[in-house]
Amino acid sequence: MGEKILISGDRRIAQDALMEKARRAATGFADLGIGDGDTVALFLRNDFAFFEAAYAATLLGAYAVPINWHLKAEEAGYIIRDSAARALVIHADLLPAIAAAIPDEVTLFVVPTPPEIAAGYRIEPAETMVPPGHTAWDQWLARHPEWLEPARADRPSMIYTSGTTGRPKGVRREPWIGDAAIARRNELIDMWFGLNPAQPPRTVITGPMYHVVPNHYGLFALQCGGLLVLQPRFDAEELLAMIKRHRITHVHLVPTMFVRLLRLPDAVRARYDTTSLEFVSHGAAPCPPDIKRRMIEWWGPVINEYYGATESGAVCCHSSQEALRKPGTVGRAIEGGVIRIYDEEGNEQPVGEIGEIYLRLDVWPDFTYNNLDHKRGEIERDGLITIGDMGYLDEDGYLFLVDRVNDMVISGGVNIYPAEIEAVLIDMPGVHDCAVFGIPDEEYGEQLCAYIEPIDGDPLDVEGVRAYLRERIANYKVPKTVEFQADLPREDSGKIFKRRLREPYWRDAGRNI
Repeated sequence: MGEKILISGDRRIAQDALMEKARRAATGFADLGIGDGDTVALFLRNDFAFFEAAYAATLLGAYAVPINWHLKAEEAGYIIRDSAARALVIHADLLPAIAAAIPDEVTLFVVPTPPEIAAGYRIEPAETMVPPGHTAWDQWLARHPEWLEPARADRPSMIYTSGTTGRPKGVRREPWIGDAAIARRNELIDMWFGLNPAQPPRTVITGPMYHVVPNHYGLFALQCGGLLVLQPRFDAEELLAMIKRHRITHVHLVPTMFVRLLRLPDAVRARYDTTSLEFVSHGAAPCPPDIKRRMIEWWGPVINEYYGATESGAVCCHSSQEALRKPGTVGRAIEGGVIRIYDEEGNEQPVGEIGEIYLRLDVWPDFTYNNLDHKRGEIERDGLITIGDMGYLDEDGYLFLVDRVNDMVISGGVNIYPAEIEAVLIDMPGVHDCAVFGIPDEEYGEQLCAYIEPIDGDPLDVEGVRAYLRERIANYKVPKTVEFQADLPREDSGKIFKRRLREPYWRDAGRNI
């Protein structure tokens, strides 16, 4: 149980060896002029190199900028440019898709795609190799001595969130300063995820580390020592096998993963011993109370939920016992957390009254949106911020979600803003107007639906629409349901009456989000 090792497929690396490589990378980055407040972009799946590059940036006081590797060239190129990345570390198989969008001034490092990832995503062997003429990550590291200076400002990763205006925004957070602040941060990580260096965890990273929570979870889990296993691609039965084989104690999941685990046949579930689990954390999307109850019945009272945002940190959380006592809650404010409910006029709502949720965690470092300082003010009220969720507080201070103010869709724990899709779709030949929104999905919570008003006489078909979108945006943003309607319902202002299109899908779902 004293292992300090990282495992991915058949590969293993001692954490000390990994940190040595991170220190070599820090020296190399410093030689490129990367320093305090600069950025290093990561276009990587979960791999040893992700940790090496992220920790190297931290040692220099720079920001690691993990980019969703599903993004297409235009989308990824925007983030690389907006973040002013000085270097980009990328898996070999991902390079061809975005190569044309990488600015010439960005120093590029290519990581061979490891066999377990290649197998999980059916990548041809030739695509996993570093192309001729490019700098191989490990060979470059070997040329540099270890960085021996003290670590500079402790900056968290700069995560890009999707935006209602169609462009993602980088959440640029202030560093953790001082022993007291770092001690409080560690207390929060323990509260949210059960991760504590005093009790090194044995954990599996199940979600992509370009997302904020898997990013925090994975990087802090490594700092805690213990055993860290990377699952190349989520598979429910494989996760159970990992839990049994490695005697896993901690894991972070999203509700879609709970659904897939519960769909396994009873005989399959019975093969795997999960009694080693001590702390299972989840969030990122609403979890149906029945799914939560069934997971607790199966794994025991080890399921813990948090609620917050990239901008705010997790402001509230709750245990299995609380979940059973308050079905449907996302928790109540932790120490230092503030939650208020406001109506449309800005009046604070009393207990039980629905309004827009505003929150704050006083010890969480402040943030701005990279190159978009003014956008911060648009989501702030009385020193609190909103992420557009609607809800209410009960008499005991527990928060319940009921709807969203904006159109954001959470599908499988991934935030998707329809405005981004509509901005692409409206340029498609034959499209007069369009509306994209979320509809219920049993497995993912929500899926995307697009209504299109064609230009008279222009033939459009579902597959043609999907093909057009797949060329321009990440595949997970392409609506599963596409409908054509000659005259879309409109408000008096002429804007599409999206709620009227959305309501029939949710009428029998028993929920609004």
